Amino acid sequence: MSNPPATPRAKTSFAPTTPVTTRVSASQAIQSSPHYATTRRHSLYGVEDRVVIDPGSRIWKVGFSGEGRPRDVFFANKKTGAPLWNLQRATDLAERDEEEKLLEISLQTCLRSVFHDSLLTDPKARKVILVEHPLLPLYIKDIIARILFENNVPSVSFASSHLLSLFAVGRITGLVLDCGHLESVALPIFAARPLFPQLRTTPLAGARFTSHIRALLLLFGTYLPPPSSLSAAINVPAANRATRVPQEVLSDSVIEEIKTRCCFVGDALGSTIDTREATPAKDESSEIEVPSSDTTHSESEFSHNTGRESLSMSEFSVVSSVARVPSSDAPHGEGHLQALATMYTRHSTATDLHMQVVPPPSQQTGTGRGTLIIPGWIRERAAEVLFEGGDVDEASLAEVVLESLLKVPVDLRKALASSILVSGGTTMLPGFIPRLHAEIICSLSPPSNPSREPKRLNRPLPPQYDRYASLRPLIPYFAILNNPSPPTPMSDRAKAHAGKAPAFSPATLAWVGGSLAGSLKTGGVEVSRERWDEVNMKHDPDQSMDVSADFEDRSASNILPDWTRSPLPGGAPAANVSRIVAEIGA
Repeated sequence: MSNPPATPRAKTSFAPTTPVTTRVSASQAIQSSPHYATTRRHSLYGVEDRVVIDPGSRIWKVGFSGEGRPRDVFFANKKTGAPLWNLQRATDLAERDEEEKLLEISLQTCLRSVFHDSLLTDPKARKVILVEHPLLPLYIKDIIARILFENNVPSVSFASSHLLSLFAVGRITGLVLDCGHLESVALPIFAARPLFPQLRTTPLAGARFTSHIRALLLLFGTYLPPPSSLSAAINVPAANRATRVPQEVLSDSVIEEIKTRCCFVGDALGSTIDTREATPAKDESSEIEVPSSDTTHSESEFSHNTGRESLSMSEFSVVSSVARVPSSDAPHGEGHLQALATMYTRHSTATDLHMQVVPPPSQQTGTGRGTLIIPGWIRERAAEVLFEGGDVDEASLAEVVLESLLKVPVDLRKALASSILVSGGTTMLPGFIPRLHAEIICSLSPPSNPSREPKRLNRPLPPQYDRYASLRPLIPYFAILNNPSPPTPMSDRAKAHAGKAPAFSPATLAWVGGSLAGSLKTGGVEVSRERWDEVNMKHDPDQSMDVSADFEDRSASNILPDWTRSPLPGGAPAANVSRIVAEIGA
């Protein structure tokens, strides 16, 4: 017989065992930040990551290489928001020295904030990648480098912002349009080599856009001061309190909030509407009598800064209609702008906005805040100043792109026209990139052929000057890489490039490219601290009494990269004419 099954005992012994794990050697261990789900060494525990600084004239973007976005974005001048430098420089030597001293103090404050407030890192253990603008003055680069090396930074790499923007979208060839605060610059790049001689620039950028908004609001905006009492707020109509906008209300913070939260770029008006010459008929419902149009004034001539005041808060409310302020005391020269305002109002679908602002000190007798009424057509058409062309010194953004294409070799034009990249903070306006593409195509349209009669009967009329005739065959190939809503492509090349860039913000494209270059250990010209100290010791002013010789040595041995001083690449060697003639004769 088989044995009966054994009954389990009441008490059983259980001996848990610890699973055996294989230890990773110290050479293979990778320390990562607890705040990031990555396995690579992060800046919190290692010093491999470089500090990437994008120093703009107004806004700085800083962070570590290998990251997808900057750690901090801040105004360079945190109190007023004004730019640290501008396009003009003092001609007097004493004033210039004073400006440079003030600029150096401001840059020291910004760089100290970068390391000790934004990144919380030791500058002695970090290499720095400086995203430089192609037209950044050399004395500003010298001040920044001197401050960094005085804080014992190991090295500073200078990289072109346009080239880094292309790196951020995975390209090495393209035409980059950077629309910043002071100016807009178009630079063609082929095979990761910037073609600096073909660079084109225009002052139509964020600063002009800001001053233009301020000028339009001063002329066509409406301000409702706070009522003197609660009963007046109920009994007195808003139309009776409407006045012109005081300059004190339009502080920099208010204009910045209007520009970033209210404005957008509308579609181009039809070809039947001429924004420079057409004067619409008088609107019967308008309270403003439209003077005769003055075509000698352009819309951008009235864009001037009118004042900078303290910070203020604001709130928005959408309104459907607003009382228009009578402007019988309008200054001379507003006739053309009033005609434009009437035309834009007729073709605009944007609503007016009510914005709560702090009243000026001279009017703080009421209760509550004042109300700034922003017309809808200003929100939609204020950016038209960036697309106005025809001026030699102030070309439109589309003309800058086309002028740069005209300067490059013919065999590179198709590749560059199909790989246009738009970067910069001003380009973040909704509808900006599609409008730029439409303006480029419109600029390439054949010029109108007005009826002209020859001055001499025996001689025919000369052919009409066509500026962009050589670029007209490229119309099917034009494509913007970061166009959010590309039009229907007209060629396979445009279909393969339009809107194919990664969805990075145009304002941070250059910084993202610097982050990528730092993680790949590739960058621009790198200047080490040892090399900087060696050059400065050679040219110590205390060791030489010859001021002129010292100045010449400084300019000749300056180690900071500057493409304006580098010689242009040599062309084909000179031909030996006598030898060629002898060969032909033989």
